[in-house]
Amino acid sequence: MSKNKVQIFDTTLRDGEQVPGCKLNTNQKLIIAERLDLLGVDVIEAGFPISSPGDFNSVIKISKLVKNAIVCGLTRANKKDIEAAAEALQYAVKPRIHTGIGTSDSHIRYKFNSTPEKILERAKEAVRYAKTFVEDIEFYAEDAGRTDNEFLAKICEEVIKSGATVLNIPDTTGYCLPEEYGAKIKYLKENVKGIDNVILSCHCHNDLGLATANSIAGVQNGARQIECTINGIGERAGNTALEEVVMILKQHPYLNLDTDINTKLLYSTSHMVQEHMGIKVQPNKAVIGENAFAHSSGIHQDGVIKNRQTYEIMNPEEVGVTESSIVLTARSGRAALAYRAKNIGYDLTKMQLDIVYPEFLNFADIKKEVQDEDIHKIIDICKVFINNVEV
Repeated sequence: MSKNKVQIFDTTLRDGEQVPGCKLNTNQKLIIAERLDLLGVDVIEAGFPISSPGDFNSVIKISKLVKNAIVCGLTRANKKDIEAAAEALQYAVKPRIHTGIGTSDSHIRYKFNSTPEKILERAKEAVRYAKTFVEDIEFYAEDAGRTDNEFLAKICEEVIKSGATVLNIPDTTGYCLPEEYGAKIKYLKENVKGIDNVILSCHCHNDLGLATANSIAGVQNGARQIECTINGIGERAGNTALEEVVMILKQHPYLNLDTDINTKLLYSTSHMVQEHMGIKVQPNKAVIGENAFAHSSGIHQDGVIKNRQTYEIMNPEEVGVTESSIVLTARSGRAALAYRAKNIGYDLTKMQLDIVYPEFLNFADIKKEVQDEDIHKIIDICKVFINNVEV
């Protein structure tokens, strides 16, 4: 793998599906998995096979369907989980077992009622056992964001020796600041023997709205995999949004990092996931929200009409949106009205526009948004005056 490539690990079907009300049936999972493979993700986390017979069956079917991406199954650090994942992944062209355990003081003390030494042994044993089934083993250090760096480095070094090929460093609670998370990745790169032989992975949650920023800080400091979901869906406040990190890397070429994602499928994939999971994204959602390329302020509209780059850093076509949207409201100016009117057949002169614009404002003050049919009405109301004006 190129040192400049960032792998995209999609966990929409596992972490994303854990959201209350987002339960998918097997057929829906297959539809989304097929699209993710077409989108170009490197890894599809298909599910948590031990969790239910339905999830186990879904992972089997996804393993048979996916042709290009690695298919991954999640486990806890115990033999039954690992055996179930191995069985469910047996048909995958490229199988991966994702196993791990909590490593923070909070998890060790309260979740496991254990000690760091015992947790370390369980981690090593889980990776060794998973390695007897498949070659590709990802280890997650749950709550790594709040784990002491020295202990985290120690456990990473030991699981590498045990056969791990990918190290997942989750900010499970979304607690870290970007500087802290980036420094944690940097610390591991500089202090773990064998770290250059594995891939460091970012799995960040959005409890404080920092999942995307933390993931980017991670890859800037040496991580080469980002774990994310379509639309940022996931536990609590969600996961890193796939569309956001992909477009950040694409729009900042000086980072010298890229992905294999076909970005022109982002918008349609977002809507597919919204439809099947039944959760709509907010209109101002970055990259794929309905307002991501919509302009209603007169100043902005005038700039975009003259040159799109004045207020858009992305070409909407790059993410699968047909064009920017000029939304007519009471804040819109003459340029926006003339632009929309021309799109439906009215090529107004400046003098004609001066007549129509006040009537437009009357409509705009009454309605939240002026539609094309309203423009027809406005022109009709002003027709007598317009016809008396020289073209």
